[in-house]
Amino acid sequence: MTPPPPRIAAYIAEFPPEVQVLLQAVRRTIRTVLPQAEERISYGIPTFWQGRNLIHFAAFSRHIGVYPGAAAMAAFREELAPWKLGRGSVQFPFKEPLPLALIQRIAVWCVEHHAKPVSASPARQGRANAAAAPGRTRRRPA
Repeated sequence: MTPPPPRIAAYIAEFPPEVQVLLQAVRRTIRTVLPQAEERISYGIPTFWQGRNLIHFAAFSRHIGVYPGAAAMAAFREELAPWKLGRGSVQFPFKEPLPLALIQRIAVWCVEHHAKPVSASPARQGRANAAAAPGRTRRRPA
């Protein structure tokens, strides 16, 4: 296994030792099920990337945030109910044990449901412009 990218190690090193332990646990948990994913910093936080951002994690003053996206949050809504949720995120307070098995299942879900690379262009294939539909033109009043 290759050493972690220096930027992620630097990110984790910025926190107190007790928070570093939690961040490393989340990182190891996700790495276990996403061995092919690249680790990088995206949006200023550690991210697992495989053709696209799959899942992010971060530490804050009172919690660890995990950011799998809105679709994953909807898929795991019932299991995540005990924690504070956002549209695409969940907060795990420092004072509670991390649900590492759940984080692992979410990471697996993310790679299975988001394995297709994202196009850099918002246009659908075969169209020069996403707003342009065949046979439609804008007509200006005379």
